[in-house]
Amino acid sequence: MKTIDLRSDTVTQPTDEMRQAMSRAEVGDDVYGDDPTVNRLEEVAAGMLGKEAAVFVPTGTMANQASIMAHTRPGDEIIAGAHSHIYYYEGGGPARLSGVSAALADNADGRIYAEDVHRLVRAKGNLHFPRTTLLCLENALSNGDVVPLEVMKGASEAAKEHGLKVHLDGARLFNAAAALDCSAADLAAYADSVAFCLSKGLCAPVGSMVCGNASFIDEVRRCRKVLGGGMRQAGVLAACGLISLKSMIGRLKEDHENARRLASLLAGERNITVADDRVKINMVFWQHDIKGFDDQAFIAFMSDRGIKVSGASDGWYRLVTHHDITADGVDRFISAFREYTAALKC
Repeated sequence: MKTIDLRSDTVTQPTDEMRQAMSRAEVGDDVYGDDPTVNRLEEVAAGMLGKEAAVFVPTGTMANQASIMAHTRPGDEIIAGAHSHIYYYEGGGPARLSGVSAALADNADGRIYAEDVHRLVRAKGNLHFPRTTLLCLENALSNGDVVPLEVMKGASEAAKEHGLKVHLDGARLFNAAAALDCSAADLAAYADSVAFCLSKGLCAPVGSMVCGNASFIDEVRRCRKVLGGGMRQAGVLAACGLISLKSMIGRLKEDHENARRLASLLAGERNITVADDRVKINMVFWQHDIKGFDDQAFIAFMSDRGIKVSGASDGWYRLVTHHDITADGVDRFISAFREYTAALKC
């Protein structure tokens, strides 16, 4: 029986086409700039986002942190969302790696608005304050929502009024573009630099991209080296990334449709609340009010039936659809879920 893994879209398996491409990839030493497959991936990624250049890095966290390092200097301050991946889920990277502090926008919807930028930017010339130098946006958000283009535009324009650079954490950039019915380049237009993952819904086994102007990417490449991210014959990985960009973007709406169907079925269960307003991409957040429902017992029960799920965080469970989750997989989860909750009533 095939395992159904709903913990994250990071669990996607590389496709057969990717595995074949890895075996045939032309490689060189990427630190020397000699890997033709990596060079091609960087060229394609930059072109798709309307930027001058790009660099291939091992992880999404490194993509964000190397970008912050390249945009700032120790003692600066960045503006970020209080629950953004950059601030909340990257191990304190901005402080530890770049020596910067963070001014936080803590809106209930997770977005950063123009008024947040105007409010949080430090007054220039006041020696008591750090220098605000960078606005960090995110789209899609880690809560499953997406940020409309007009909101991004407003925040970006506010940042430019204050002389700030703008970095976009677009780990699921192409999911956001699909949900907003726009191109990834439309979203990237509001940022000086953009990071996106190949290893989530796009199915590559490893890797993320940072895109921006040529001089910035040169600096990110240096920061990548400092962080230990200089790879050698990385073309075997970049070959998968090229397939991600060629073949996997167009099917993301299928993941979104499966997420909406999963949300609809869950919402029909008794004592279940689904965050319908956040089912924009491939994520479903839900919580329960069921007597006797035990988090660890539920995880174990589902695991025994070949279904992997994560526990609740702040009272909410998250289910993530992806390339390896079909409509049948959604049905299997719902069937097992009903089996578990039915047993609690006995």
